[in-house]
Amino acid sequence: MAPAAEWMKAMRERRRARGLRELRLVLPDARSASVRQRVAAQVGRLQPSSEDGALRWIEGAVSDVDDTAPS
Repeated sequence: MAPAAEWMKAMRERRRARGLRELRLVLPDARSASVRQRVAAQVGRLQPSSEDGALRWIEGAVSDVDDTAPS
């Protein structure tokens, strides 16, 4: 096994011993023009009247977080 692979394996084992688990996320790349176009098209299809409840909830959740943030 290559040295880098051995180091990574040892690091994962140390983390597991501490009760941690590796998590990998695969996300759309917001730097990609095609992803930005797809998101813009989806946003363009949103109906504001059907999104009001979600927006109110988000705004309330954000304001709750902002109130407790240290200065």
